[in-house]
Amino acid sequence: MSFSVAALFISATAYLSVLFLIAHASERGWIPAKIVRHPSVYVLSLGVYATSWSYYGSVGFAERSGLAFITIYLGVTLAFALTPILLMPLLRLTRRHQLTSIADLFAFRFNSQFAGVLVTLMILTGSLPYLALQIRAVAESTQVLSDQSPPHTIAIVFCVMVTVFAIIFGARHVTPREKHSGLVAAIAFESLVKIGALVLIAVVAVKLAFGGLGGLDSWLAANPEKLTNYYSSVSGDSWTGLLFLAFAAAFLLPRQFHMLFTENLHNAGLRTASWGFPLLLLVLAAGIPPVLWAGQALEIGGSSDYYVLGIALFSESAVLALLAYLGGISAASAMIIVSTLAISSMCLNHLVLPVVRITPYQDLYAMLRWARRALIAVIIAAGYLFYLSLERTEGLVSWGLISFLAMAQLIPGVIATLFWPAASRNGFISGLLAGGAIWGAAALLPALSTFGPIHLVGVDLGATQTPTHFATLAFWSVTANALIFVAVSLFSRGSLRETEAAEACHDLNTRVPEGGLLANSPSQFIDQLAPVTGTSAASAEIERAMADLDLSWEETRPEYLQQLREQVQRNLSGMMGPMLARDIVDQCLRLDTDTRTALSQNVRLIEERLERHRKGFYGLAGELDALRRYHRQILEDLPLGVVAITPNNHIARWNPAMEQLTGTSAPRILGRQVSELQTPWADLLTEFAHEDAAHAYKRHIQLATGDRWLSLHKTLISGDERSDEGDRLLLIEDVTDVNRLEDELTHSERLASIGRLAAGVAHEIGNPITAIACLAQELREEFDQARATQILEQTDRINHIVQTLIGYAHAGTTPEPRQARPVNLLRVIEEAKRVLQLNPSARDVEFEIAVTPELNVLAEHQRLVQVFVNLLSNAVDACAEDPAEKGRISITAKTHRDRVEVRIIDNGHGIPPAIADKVLEPFFTTKPPGQGTGLGLALAYSIVQDYDGSLQLQPRRGKVEGTEVLLRLIKATEIDG
Repeated sequence: MSFSVAALFISATAYLSVLFLIAHASERGWIPAKIVRHPSVYVLSLGVYATSWSYYGSVGFAERSGLAFITIYLGVTLAFALTPILLMPLLRLTRRHQLTSIADLFAFRFNSQFAGVLVTLMILTGSLPYLALQIRAVAESTQVLSDQSPPHTIAIVFCVMVTVFAIIFGARHVTPREKHSGLVAAIAFESLVKIGALVLIAVVAVKLAFGGLGGLDSWLAANPEKLTNYYSSVSGDSWTGLLFLAFAAAFLLPRQFHMLFTENLHNAGLRTASWGFPLLLLVLAAGIPPVLWAGQALEIGGSSDYYVLGIALFSESAVLALLAYLGGISAASAMIIVSTLAISSMCLNHLVLPVVRITPYQDLYAMLRWARRALIAVIIAAGYLFYLSLERTEGLVSWGLISFLAMAQLIPGVIATLFWPAASRNGFISGLLAGGAIWGAAALLPALSTFGPIHLVGVDLGATQTPTHFATLAFWSVTANALIFVAVSLFSRGSLRETEAAEACHDLNTRVPEGGLLANSPSQFIDQLAPVTGTSAASAEIERAMADLDLSWEETRPEYLQQLREQVQRNLSGMMGPMLARDIVDQCLRLDTDTRTALSQNVRLIEERLERHRKGFYGLAGELDALRRYHRQILEDLPLGVVAITPNNHIARWNPAMEQLTGTSAPRILGRQVSELQTPWADLLTEFAHEDAAHAYKRHIQLATGDRWLSLHKTLISGDERSDEGDRLLLIEDVTDVNRLEDELTHSERLASIGRLAAGVAHEIGNPITAIACLAQELREEFDQARATQILEQTDRINHIVQTLIGYAHAGTTPEPRQARPVNLLRVIEEAKRVLQLNPSARDVEFEIAVTPELNVLAEHQRLVQVFVNLLSNAVDACAEDPAEKGRISITAKTHRDRVEVRIIDNGHGIPPAIADKVLEPFFTTKPPGQGTGLGLALAYSIVQDYDGSLQLQPRRGKVEGTEVLLRLIKATEIDG
């Protein structure tokens, strides 16, 4: 049974069209995102590792080398078993710095464009034969099924179709953050097809050749040499070498690196792949021996590399034959598409862009996109030309191992990147050149042409390209590479940029930025970047970087702008490689290396890095870090507010005491201008920072929480003792409590002075009062008894007032009261009213007294009169201030349990809320100087307390003006005689 070339062409075209449909449906969202982004799809996409070599050539490999064929799968299993210490760190590194290829990784790590160029050239050289191998497999499989001469036409058509597919669905985005979900879904489908086809062919082969697994056992028992050759074809040393080659290929082949890291959506996918992908390869490997033994038993003619197709033809099933053919198409097309995508990115970043000038007037993204598409077409065309020039003496496996051996030369660099920060650029390049030279001379060139026997340390460069030969080459080439790498690194010192890159690879970058930014806002970043990238691309990149860092367009803090600059560099690295991205950022977003404020501007960024890596410091570095923490803790715990201001007025330090005083947290204010502080702090700190005086005492400010008094101190922090420029360190001390204590002390001293003055006054007026009392007694006996009695009562009252003033002002308490006795409340109120009405201003006030005559309280008559005189006097004064309304004072009393509650209500102006808690304090008055002493209410309050009563002043209830006085006294039952 055979097929026409046209039929095979139509089948291949239809199959690739299905891939187009799957990719398009995934991109358009027709296939649910939860399916496209499922970890199992990611695991299946890694099946791109299984190329036509695995699909066709593994059978021939198993025939020639026996069980050694499985090393190609076991090496990958070993690599994925090391996911936590190998693949996951690489994923974090490539994702953090947006490195899209292995060439980007080494260019970034060793800060070398030449390293990127060298790796790109080596991978390109090692991959072209492998690409040609896939084209050859398609052409030869077509020949097997069509029984015609090699159809170069279908090879050309195949190359064109995979080129179109790769361009449409693999080069749609220019940044690695935008994943090719359609491509991943299509590659996953291809893996299902080729694995399903191979497993089905294996089942059919066992059925056709042996009638079942029992028949297979019987055949192997009858042909013991088959098992003997199968288990003993390759020595243990060769196994080690082949395992190593497969281990390197598992993640260093361009297609594997691209699918593992560049197209990875989240860490969960890689964790699933750590066990899912080896399981997938196990299923693939399990089908190889049955196909081999069935082909031998059925005596399938031709090369054992194509037993899969031969058994399908032997079954006389056209469907099975086409499925086997499409499985090979799947294996070849997936490899070519993903490999060319990865290689085109490397070539663009390291071979094209460094020598091509970017014009700012063109669409940067479109230029990069079309350049990548052109490179994809060129690489596939080069693979086709390589296919035409290949000698067909080598099997499929040999070309695969040649490519694997090229990837193995990168292993020393990967180990150094992850585990050896001291490795140098010169060491890496020297080692790679040495290993690459051995690879080219002993593996690549002999496969391309015929050499005479050349011997090098026991390796015959012209020897037959067997797996044992490649295993030996792997040992010698990688050993030479590693030894030279280590030796040169030990005797050469890397540059500062290399050291920074090495620290970044280990997330240990604690170095101070080289200077301060010239740009002061994100909009200035756009202006500076536009001359190279164009305004549109500059705006898009700055906006994307700001979204990554969650920054606003109003951001001006230097440390955050520094982070924005670094993020822009990372984003550009994903598009055009780390070296060109760094050159663009250094050229456009320049740093002022001469600025004196670089350290202070970036102090927070430096401290964040140190905090993040505190566990990584040992020895002297650890002790210095501990000392730094100790000194910083002093500033943090200082009870004074600490503010450090740079020469350009940015805030570099803001300690917790300052946070508590201002209510503004450090993360919100660090790096901002002093003028951006809230009122009144901006004016206060700016004014004091530029004053000549180093100290300012008792500066008064008004805050929402009340008035505060501050003492401020400042000093200059300069790296050069002779310089008068540098950061200014401000200390802010809240002396509000101290100021209040001083006021209270002054008040106490004033009370003491008044006490001494009152004692003297009492002594001086005592004699006139006595004389007046004597005259009043004579008048009472000789003339008007009532008037004289009133004079005697008032002189007695004056005497009581003076004695009370002496006791309160001098000792802080009133003298011991006389024995409290029942006092008629109405009589006391009436007497106080009569006294007040001696004043003409009180005669116009209307008094409303609603007190029952039977109501008595425990007090002393004369002192209680003094209380009511003071209370009613204040009420009269409040009513007199409004001439438009007649003053009214109501006095009511009622019994409540064992107390009598007296309410005095006026219709005056009332008490402002701001002074409600101060009106009972001594010497507090709202009257102008000379019209009030502030002692009346204080004395009344003191007298009431002496009789276990209470006195409260409050605004009138309801929406009316006036004051309500509530006086509570102990109720008495007896009437004062």
